[in-house]
Amino acid sequence: MTGFRVLLIDDEPDLRASTAQALDLAGFAVQELAQGDRALDLVGFGFPGIVITDIRMPGIDGLSLMNRIHDIDRDIPVVLITGHGDVQLAVRAMREGAYDFVEKPFSAPQLAEIAARALEYRRLVLENRVLRAAAGQADDLETRLVGRSNVMIDLRRRIRTIGPTEADALIVGETGTGKDLVARALHDLSPRARKPFIAIDCAALPGSLIESELFGHEAGAFPGAMRARYGKFEHAQGGTILLDDIGSMPADMQGKLLRVIERRSITRLGSNEPIPLDVRFIATSRVALEDEVAQGRFRADLLYRLNVVTLALPSLAARREDIALLFLKLLTEAAARHRIDPAPPPPQLVAAIAARDWPGNVRELRNAADRVALGLGLSDTEVDDAAPSRLADRVAAFERREIEAALAAHRGALRPVYESLGLSRKTLWEKMQKHGIDKAGFGAGGEGWDE
Repeated sequence: MTGFRVLLIDDEPDLRASTAQALDLAGFAVQELAQGDRALDLVGFGFPGIVITDIRMPGIDGLSLMNRIHDIDRDIPVVLITGHGDVQLAVRAMREGAYDFVEKPFSAPQLAEIAARALEYRRLVLENRVLRAAAGQADDLETRLVGRSNVMIDLRRRIRTIGPTEADALIVGETGTGKDLVARALHDLSPRARKPFIAIDCAALPGSLIESELFGHEAGAFPGAMRARYGKFEHAQGGTILLDDIGSMPADMQGKLLRVIERRSITRLGSNEPIPLDVRFIATSRVALEDEVAQGRFRADLLYRLNVVTLALPSLAARREDIALLFLKLLTEAAARHRIDPAPPPPQLVAAIAARDWPGNVRELRNAADRVALGLGLSDTEVDDAAPSRLADRVAAFERREIEAALAAHRGALRPVYESLGLSRKTLWEKMQKHGIDKAGFGAGGEGWDE
């Protein structure tokens, strides 16, 4: 299949080389990797291919790698290579979502047949996503960035507009609002989607080795540099570089980064030869960088280069109408992750959750969903109600939350909503009109009022 490829991961060079050669002779485009964590830079929601990985490797093992890949996209087929005696582990992996497994020693035709089936499955998944989007149905972005509020609708629109361009972007938002998720979405919608996505945590870069980490170095560039090494920027050639928490980058490095962005080239430590850099830069910040510029902690010229396009992510408090739906989605994900089947949450709980501001945003809400899925419940501080001061406003807010929570809990099916709330059909309709509540935003399709 044109454009589709196989990521082959094995820490044993000889076995990796022979397996890659067999797949290549069978007509597959193969990319070899010695470590699993490198694969996480290459796969994305629109990744056109499959992953074949050994199950026992140093660092991240095949099973952990599979789970992390499925956190990115559940429909990426992962085929596991197992040793003799690992079959029980492979069976467990199949239950957790592995596409298939093959036991060593295996024949080339056996692996090629599995790879062909897996690639065909992946092709159909990507094709169906495109068809659903073309038909106006909920697309990948609506699945990844849940919300029916105006700010989220506008955010998704802007991502769809900006993603396919080459424009550098700055994403600003409070902790836990999903900045990394938006950055990944921009990459996956771009022509660079099949190239690396390299995330660099600017707050965690080692001060003494920051230049070497980013730019790489030649052999002998400094004591201990025994051989040449690619930096993170070179690893991203053709792809996207995410500069996470850019405001924490040391001042001296900000100037060097500015030159890289302007010239689109780097020079390794110990070298005088510039290396052209074909990348797109996306930066994130927890704080308004304009304020950091005013305080003298961030370079104004670097800000102007980064914010060709700026995306401001709303807090959960600013899109309270999304909280119930988002919580239910996170609860479903938590149940799948912990391999449990929790009872549907009562509408009262969903309403209490929707009433909170959630200062930790989606990250904090995800933790709450985990606890509910595990049957641990919520703390008092997680269900307190920051109600309006006027009684009429408080009653109206309570009524709206109860209706929205019931709609969310019943996936937009209206009969159980008015029955559970003790309302008539007409009264429920009038209250939904009063509060501007649209049943379509809660998963309802074309059902009538009696469904």
